[in-house]
Amino acid sequence: MTQVDLYTIKGTKSGKVSLPNEIFKVEVNKALMSQAVRVYLSNQRKAYAKSKTRSEVNLTKAKWFRQKGTGRARHGAKSAHIFVGGGIAHGPKGIENFKLKLSKILKRKALFSSLSQKLVEKKILVIKDFKKLEPKTKNMAEVLKKLKLDNQKVVLVLPKDFKEAKRASKNIKNLNLLQADLLSTYQILNAQNILFAQESIEELKNKYLKKK
Repeated sequence: MTQVDLYTIKGTKSGKVSLPNEIFKVEVNKALMSQAVRVYLSNQRKAYAKSKTRSEVNLTKAKWFRQKGTGRARHGAKSAHIFVGGGIAHGPKGIENFKLKLSKILKRKALFSSLSQKLVEKKILVIKDFKKLEPKTKNMAEVLKKLKLDNQKVVLVLPKDFKEAKRASKNIKNLNLLQADLLSTYQILNAQNILFAQESIEELKNKYLKKK
């Protein structure tokens, strides 16, 4: 087990807390993390772009000059893709599928790798007594200020049943609220600091280690 400092919601140290080595102290695999981030971002993507084909543009379909005798190449409708204002050949159709897949084992390894990297960088903080926090935004803002994280991009990891703390965290700029059992590699790497409620460490253990 890896020992890290345990903080209170008042920003003071309150001893040490143990983090499981199987999650927070694995070999950092940058290639796998990069792959996990690519899969995550690709799965957020939607096909909004749509171009019109020659059958959809609002131009006459009539042949616009005679076939022979003009000295020019033969042409039919002005809606052909070689003319300005004509349809687009091989353009986006708005139905493209950008979904990618990564196996559960690789997703898990990438997540553990990202958490291990943040721990090496000393960007992981564990806080106790989050359940005592009143559901007011100013209280959560005060916690971040005391921890000197008020101007940084922070991910706050809370258990499912911490409703008051979740309400207090919703309207704070640069604070991303996540459940312990729904973490992703991209969200961890995209944050400057990761705040764990002490109870969320247990949720991580229950999800990833108990089955072993």
